[in-house]
This record gives sequence, C-alpha cells and structure tokens, in this order.
Amino acid sequence: MAKSVNIFVLNWNGRDLTLDCLASLEKVTYSNANVIVIDNGSTDDSVVSIKEQYPETDIIEFPINLGFAGGNNAGFQSTANKADYTIFLNNDTVVDPYFVEPLINELESESNTKQTAPKIYYADKPETIWFAGGVVNLWIGMIRHIGIRKKDSHDYSKNRVIDYATGCCVCMRTEEFESIGMFSELFPMYAEDVDLSLRFKKRGGSIVFISESKIWHKVSASMGGQFSIAKWKRKHKGKMILVAKHSKLYQIPVSLLLAMLVSIIEFIFSVLIKFQFIIKSKK
Repeated sequence: MAKSVNIFVLNWNGRDLTLDCLASLEKVTYSNANVIVIDNGSTDDSVVSIKEQYPETDIIEFPINLGFAGGNNAGFQSTANKADYTIFLNNDTVVDPYFVEPLINELESESNTKQTAPKIYYADKPETIWFAGGVVNLWIGMIRHIGIRKKDSHDYSKNRVIDYATGCCVCMRTEEFESIGMFSELFPMYAEDVDLSLRFKKRGGSIVFISESKIWHKVSASMGGQFSIAKWKRKHKGKMILVAKHSKLYQIPVSLLLAMLVSIIEFIFSVLIKFQFIIKSKK
C-alpha cells in the first residue's frame, strides 16, 4: 500500500478559491491521500459551502485568523491521524492530478532530501513559470524564484537542489516537519517558508525542485502578483527577521542594510509594474 499523505489547505475567507482547489484535489491519482481544510476563522460561509459540496473532506475550524504559520501549525497538530507525509498547499491553487507522486517518490528514494516542491505556473498564463526553485542570498536579503515570468522550457524540466521550497506547495516527511519545530510563528506571513528550508539545510538536508509535479497558482502574471504597501511591509519585515536569524553575527549589520536597500528597490519596481499595468488597462 502507498504511504499515506495529508494535504493541508489553509483557508481564510477564500471560499471560491478553496472550492476550486478542492475540485482539482478530487482528481488526484495518489491512492492514499487525505485532504484537510484548515479554516482560519472565515466569515464568508466558506465552511458551510465546503461541507455542502465536499462532505467527505475533513475541516479543522479555528475561531480567529492564526495567520499562515499559526494556522498551518495548529491544523497539523490538531489532526488525529498523522500521515507518513505532509503537503501544505495554498488554497489559491489548482493541481495536476499526478502532482503528489513525484514529490513523494523523491523523499522515498533519497533520505537526505527533506523537502520537495513542484513546478508552479501562473493560473492566468498556464505555460508561464511562477516557481521553478528558490534562491536565497542572506548577504543582500535577496529571496527570488527561479524562472519567474519565464515561458516553461527544458531549462525548468530537470530536478535540482534549491535553496528553499515555497509555502505555496511543499511536501515533507511528517515526522521531520514535527521534529524541526514546524513553521516559525515569528514571521508575518512572509519568509516562514524560507526559514523552514534554511533550518532543514542547517541540519545537512537538501531541498529539491521536482519538475514532474505541477500546480497552477492564481496570482496575476501581468502584475507580478497583487501589490499593496501592506503586503510589501509584511514581506520586508519577514526578510529582516530572516536575515537577522540566519546570518552569521559578523554579517548582520551589512546584511540588514543591504536587505533594506533591496526591499526599497523591490518596492519601487512593484509600483512601476502596477502603474504600467494601470496605463495599459486604460488604453
């Protein structure tokens, strides 16, 4: 019998997105997968709708929004039946029916692999890459996706060791996720996924991008994701915490300064992209 896997889908007032995600998960070909929705205190009738349309799906309900790390950790800990493997999946995704098998196959065959991550496309441009691996440079506070906004090609069709797995979709051995301390709740919705990967790497583990596993993420390819000052502030704060936590002591002053400069550049770039998008949409 195939090893068991729990697929956790975190929801907060995302009823329609979550229902689309669950519809795609119904077609998953892996024979021993269990889908669990974690609801972070939604007020949009998400839970009622999920129970009506997917009565077999397990739902863990919390009265308040615990955030990404807190919600996923609490849902994981509340699950009575711990599976051999755990996948955390964003609710604003749809999955290929075969996405689970390649993620688990790598973990089954390579004991040193601690996390596996799929190839992730933009949902509105289904052949355009959103994530084909992650790169981290703590000296300058740079966190970036490999292949982002690039057309899929042979370059992104090979498995490779990467710096981090995105929390949008990540697979791990359940026991190892628990033993490393789960997601750190110090982070304000950004960089907790990078932090988790860096902790695994400090123990000598590898993070692997799996090109055969495919999902689609509902962020705007034309705008590079929805931009807001509040979002940028959370990303900047998360990056500062990450740099301070994982840099060597002698690196920290320089790294924090450079990370701040990189964040300001990213902010300006995001504003320009949004402005360009608005101009185009008015033509």
